[in-house]
Amino acid sequence: MNYLLETLLVSCIILVLLFFFLRGRALKKSFKYESNSSTNVDSPQSENEFLKNQLLKLQEAFKNEQQLISFQRTEFLKKEELLDDQLKDLEEKLSIEIDNRKKVLSQKKSSEVRLGHIAETLAPFLDQFDFDPENCNFLGKPIDYISFSDDEITFIEIKSGKSQLNTKQRHIRDLVKNKTVAWKEIRIQ
Repeated sequence: MNYLLETLLVSCIILVLLFFFLRGRALKKSFKYESNSSTNVDSPQSENEFLKNQLLKLQEAFKNEQQLISFQRTEFLKKEELLDDQLKDLEEKLSIEIDNRKKVLSQKKSSEVRLGHIAETLAPFLDQFDFDPENCNFLGKPIDYISFSDDEITFIEIKSGKSQLNTKQRHIRDLVKNKTVAWKEIRIQ
Protein backbone atom coordinates (compact mmCIF):
# COMPACT_ATOMS: atom_id res chain seq x y z
CA MET A 1 0.00 0.00 0.00
CA ASN A 2 2.79 2.42 0.96
CA TYR A 3 4.68 1.46 -2.17
CA LEU A 4 1.70 2.52 -4.29
CA LEU A 5 1.49 5.90 -2.54
CA GLU A 6 5.23 6.49 -2.84
CA THR A 7 5.16 5.62 -6.55
CA LEU A 8 2.24 8.01 -7.10
CA LEU A 9 4.05 10.79 -5.24
CA VAL A 10 7.32 10.31 -7.18
CA SER A 11 5.39 10.28 -10.46
CA CYS A 12 3.69 13.56 -9.58
CA ILE A 13 7.02 15.18 -8.70
CA ILE A 14 8.57 14.00 -11.97
CA LEU A 15 5.63 15.38 -13.94
CA VAL A 16 5.90 18.73 -12.17
CA LEU A 17 9.63 18.95 -12.82
CA LEU A 18 9.13 17.99 -16.45
CA PHE A 19 6.44 20.66 -16.76
CA PHE A 20 8.79 23.30 -15.33
CA PHE A 21 11.62 22.20 -17.56
CA LEU A 22 9.53 22.30 -20.72
CA ARG A 23 7.83 25.51 -19.66
CA GLY A 24 11.19 27.11 -18.91
CA ARG A 25 12.55 26.16 -22.32
CA ALA A 26 9.46 27.56 -23.99
CA LEU A 27 9.77 30.78 -22.00
CA LYS A 28 13.46 31.12 -22.89
CA LYS A 29 12.70 30.73 -26.57
CA SER A 30 9.81 33.17 -26.21
CA PHE A 31 12.00 35.58 -24.24
CA LYS A 32 14.81 35.42 -26.83
CA TYR A 33 12.28 36.02 -29.56
CA GLU A 34 10.77 38.99 -27.68
CA SER A 35 14.16 40.47 -26.75
CA ASN A 36 15.28 40.26 -30.36
CA SER A 37 12.09 41.86 -31.65
CA SER A 38 11.77 44.59 -29.04
CA THR A 39 13.94 46.06 -26.36
CA ASN A 40 11.81 45.64 -23.25
CA VAL A 41 13.73 46.06 -19.97
CA ASP A 42 10.99 44.64 -17.74
CA SER A 43 10.96 41.17 -19.40
CA PRO A 44 13.36 39.45 -16.97
CA GLN A 45 11.31 40.67 -14.01
CA SER A 46 8.03 39.48 -15.52
CA GLU A 47 9.63 36.12 -16.26
CA ASN A 48 10.77 35.83 -12.63
CA GLU A 49 7.31 36.75 -11.39
CA PHE A 50 5.78 34.24 -13.74
CA LEU A 51 8.14 31.54 -12.46
CA LYS A 52 7.39 32.48 -8.85
CA ASN A 53 3.67 32.24 -9.54
CA GLN A 54 4.14 28.89 -11.22
CA LEU A 55 6.25 27.71 -8.28
CA LEU A 56 3.56 28.81 -5.83
CA LYS A 57 0.90 27.01 -7.85
CA LEU A 58 3.01 23.87 -7.93
CA GLN A 59 3.65 24.08 -4.20
CA GLU A 60 -0.10 24.41 -3.62
CA ALA A 61 -0.77 21.45 -5.93
CA PHE A 62 1.91 19.46 -4.11
CA LYS A 63 0.28 20.24 -0.73
CA ASN A 64 -3.10 19.19 -2.11
CA GLU A 65 -1.62 15.92 -3.37
CA GLN A 66 0.01 15.32 0.00
CA GLN A 67 -3.32 15.90 1.74
CA LEU A 68 -5.07 13.59 -0.71
CA ILE A 69 -2.44 10.90 -0.15
CA SER A 70 -2.75 11.33 3.62
CA PHE A 71 -6.54 11.04 3.39
CA GLN A 72 -6.27 7.94 1.18
CA ARG A 73 -3.79 6.40 3.59
CA THR A 74 -6.18 7.00 6.46
CA GLU A 75 -8.99 5.41 4.46
CA PHE A 76 -6.81 2.40 3.60
CA LEU A 77 -5.88 1.97 7.26
CA LYS A 78 -9.57 2.10 8.25
CA LYS A 79 -10.42 -0.49 5.60
CA GLU A 80 -7.52 -2.68 6.73
CA GLU A 81 -8.74 -2.48 10.34
CA LEU A 82 -12.29 -3.33 9.26
CA LEU A 83 -11.05 -6.31 7.25
CA ASP A 84 -8.94 -7.47 10.21
CA ASP A 85 -12.02 -7.34 12.44
CA GLN A 86 -14.06 -9.27 9.88
CA LEU A 87 -11.28 -11.86 9.60
CA LYS A 88 -11.20 -12.30 13.39
CA ASP A 89 -14.99 -12.73 13.45
CA LEU A 90 -14.82 -15.34 10.68
CA GLU A 91 -12.00 -17.21 12.42
CA GLU A 92 -14.04 -17.25 15.65
CA LYS A 93 -17.13 -18.53 13.81
CA LEU A 94 -15.00 -21.19 12.10
CA SER A 95 -13.62 -22.32 15.44
CA ILE A 96 -17.14 -22.58 16.88
CA GLU A 97 -18.33 -24.51 13.83
CA ILE A 98 -15.37 -26.92 14.07
CA ASP A 99 -16.15 -27.53 17.76
CA ASN A 100 -19.83 -28.12 16.97
CA ARG A 101 -18.97 -30.59 14.21
CA LYS A 102 -16.58 -32.43 16.52
CA LYS A 103 -19.36 -32.75 19.12
CA VAL A 104 -21.82 -34.05 16.52
CA LEU A 105 -19.26 -36.54 15.20
CA SER A 106 -18.50 -37.72 18.74
CA GLN A 107 -22.21 -38.14 19.48
CA LYS A 108 -22.67 -40.04 16.22
CA LYS A 109 -19.81 -42.40 17.02
CA SER A 110 -21.12 -42.88 20.54
CA SER A 111 -24.58 -43.77 19.26
CA GLU A 112 -23.04 -46.19 16.74
CA VAL A 113 -21.14 -47.92 19.55
CA ARG A 114 -24.35 -48.18 21.63
CA LEU A 115 -26.21 -49.55 18.62
CA GLY A 116 -23.42 -52.10 18.13
CA HIS A 117 -23.72 -53.27 21.76
CA ILE A 118 -27.47 -53.62 21.37
CA ALA A 119 -26.98 -55.58 18.13
CA GLU A 120 -24.49 -57.90 19.89
CA THR A 121 -26.99 -58.58 22.66
CA LEU A 122 -29.94 -59.21 20.34
CA ALA A 123 -27.99 -61.07 17.62
CA PRO A 124 -28.88 -64.61 18.77
CA PHE A 125 -32.57 -63.81 18.33
CA LEU A 126 -32.27 -62.41 14.76
CA ASP A 127 -32.80 -64.34 11.52
CA GLN A 128 -29.17 -63.75 10.37
CA PHE A 129 -27.81 -65.64 13.40
CA ASP A 130 -27.22 -69.24 12.15
CA PHE A 131 -26.52 -70.79 15.57
CA ASP A 132 -28.73 -72.16 18.31
CA PRO A 133 -28.87 -69.46 21.03
CA GLU A 134 -28.94 -72.14 23.74
CA ASN A 135 -25.53 -73.40 22.58
CA CYS A 136 -23.95 -69.89 22.59
CA ASN A 137 -22.17 -68.22 25.45
CA PHE A 138 -21.69 -64.47 25.47
CA LEU A 139 -18.13 -63.31 26.20
CA GLY A 140 -18.27 -59.68 25.05
CA LYS A 141 -14.54 -59.13 24.75
CA PRO A 142 -12.48 -59.83 22.74
CA ILE A 143 -14.97 -62.13 20.95
CA ASP A 144 -18.73 -61.73 21.35
CA TYR A 145 -19.92 -65.37 21.40
CA ILE A 146 -18.67 -68.93 21.40
CA SER A 147 -21.03 -71.54 19.99
CA PHE A 148 -20.62 -75.13 21.24
CA SER A 149 -22.38 -77.41 18.78
CA ASP A 150 -22.03 -81.20 18.53
CA ASP A 151 -19.46 -81.19 15.71
CA GLU A 152 -17.55 -77.88 16.14
CA ILE A 153 -16.77 -74.90 18.32
CA THR A 154 -17.29 -71.54 16.59
CA PHE A 155 -16.01 -68.14 17.62
CA ILE A 156 -18.61 -65.48 16.68
CA GLU A 157 -17.97 -61.73 16.40
CA ILE A 158 -20.98 -59.49 15.74
CA LYS A 159 -20.42 -56.31 13.68
CA SER A 160 -22.92 -53.69 12.53
CA GLY A 161 -22.67 -50.98 9.89
CA LYS A 162 -19.16 -50.44 8.54
CA SER A 163 -17.31 -51.47 11.69
CA GLN A 164 -14.19 -53.61 11.31
CA LEU A 165 -12.36 -56.14 13.45
CA ASN A 166 -9.85 -54.57 15.78
CA THR A 167 -6.24 -55.77 15.94
CA LYS A 168 -6.81 -58.28 18.76
CA GLN A 169 -9.89 -59.74 17.02
CA ARG A 170 -7.99 -60.11 13.73
CA HIS A 171 -5.19 -61.89 15.59
CA ILE A 172 -7.66 -64.34 17.17
CA ARG A 173 -9.30 -64.94 13.76
CA ASP A 174 -5.89 -65.69 12.21
CA LEU A 175 -4.98 -68.11 15.03
CA VAL A 176 -8.26 -70.00 14.53
CA LYS A 177 -7.80 -70.10 10.74
CA ASN A 178 -4.22 -71.39 11.17
CA LYS A 179 -5.60 -74.05 13.54
CA THR A 180 -3.37 -72.91 16.38
CA VAL A 181 -6.01 -73.56 19.02
CA ALA A 182 -5.04 -75.59 22.07
CA TRP A 183 -6.78 -77.37 24.95
CA LYS A 184 -5.48 -77.09 28.47
CA GLU A 185 -6.97 -78.68 31.56
CA ILE A 186 -6.07 -77.24 34.94
CA ARG A 187 -6.91 -79.06 38.17
CA ILE A 188 -7.09 -77.19 41.42
CA GLN A 189 -6.88 -79.09 44.70
